[in-house]
Amino acid sequence: MQGRAIAVVGGAGGIGRALVARLLREGARVAVIDLPASLERHPPPSETIAIPVDLTQPDTITTAAASLAKSFDTLHGCVNLAGFHLGLRKLLDTSDEAFIETINGNLTGALRWARVVMPLLQASGQGSLVHVASGLAANIRPGYGAYSAAKAGLLALTKTLALECAPTVRVNAVAPGAIETAFLQGGTGRSAEQGEGHIDRSAYTNMLPLKRFGEPQDVVGPIMFLLGPDSAYMTGQTLWINAGGYMP
Repeated sequence: MQGRAIAVVGGAGGIGRALVARLLREGARVAVIDLPASLERHPPPSETIAIPVDLTQPDTITTAAASLAKSFDTLHGCVNLAGFHLGLRKLLDTSDEAFIETINGNLTGALRWARVVMPLLQASGQGSLVHVASGLAANIRPGYGAYSAAKAGLLALTKTLALECAPTVRVNAVAPGAIETAFLQGGTGRSAEQGEGHIDRSAYTNMLPLKRFGEPQDVVGPIMFLLGPDSAYMTGQTLWINAGGYMP
């Protein structure tokens, strides 16, 4: 990653902070892009460029993209970690407003960001865009209907972009299971980041072959692989990161 320019959307979250630290250790130039509240709660390292954005607000995306282009005239990689859920509720009990908000923030926002970042990735001639989806995109569980629909859509979006943006940009995804971050409480910048969240940890880990809860570093490694040259012959793929709990 030495000298490579990488943008991390959602870089102030739990996985994002671990990823940014790894990128910096390996010599990358990093832009951390996240909600203003997230950047305030978890200020990025001083050697990074911090850019506020809200993927549900198109005007902030335009402003963030302009700021990114001023700092980097080309990008080698971009990771989109942005995402949130609004709590457990049956799909038929989910209001139109909640469903639309979830789709807008987790799926439509990803497309909006892909539109503005793609020219920078294409300029490198070997760009890599990595979306962070979820195991819930395919391993469906009750109570997560809107979120599962959004993340399933994100996998389809990933595959379509992989076809349409080749050969200059590769587009892949990772789909983690439950990871020990503020996402379990609703998301960085959208919650108090306190409490146990919506997962029964004991029951969850007991059903996993590897018998432990996920940590941010468990997701960082696969993302780094997809960003780097070792995955140069991969596009349109999804890496499932879940301790063996789901094997598609």
